[in-house]
Amino acid sequence: QVQLVESGGGSVQSGGSLKLSCVASGYINSRYSMGWFRQAPGKEREAVAIIAVNGATIYADSVKGRFAISRDNAKNTLYLQINSLKPEDTAMYYCAADGRGLSGAYYLRYGMAYWGKGTLVTISS
Repeated sequence: QVQLVESGGGSVQSGGSLKLSCVASGYINSRYSMGWFRQAPGKEREAVAIIAVNGATIYADSVKGRFAISRDNAKNTLYLQINSLKPEDTAMYYCAADGRGLSGAYYLRYGMAYWGKGTLVTISS
């Protein structure tokens, strides 16, 4: 059984920072690529960042320079550091994982196989 559990969301003011976490359990391990996606109210889901098995990262253009994805394989935990928050960053943030070994660009565009239930981030101006 695969489980991805996000935490760290909350309400912050514009310009602030948050660090999201995602703990993976089941057979998701260091051989899985992992990523963060988000869905704002009334909008489609969009990719935020992907981290590959070898640690390589790829980001959506909209978050480059403000978001940083990282992973701690010993803890089976994925992180997303979000800085300089803007009201348009308000969304449900989802953790995802995939073991097919595809490219980060593929996952950014098409999504991943396994999903968490999300953590809500709300930014006030």
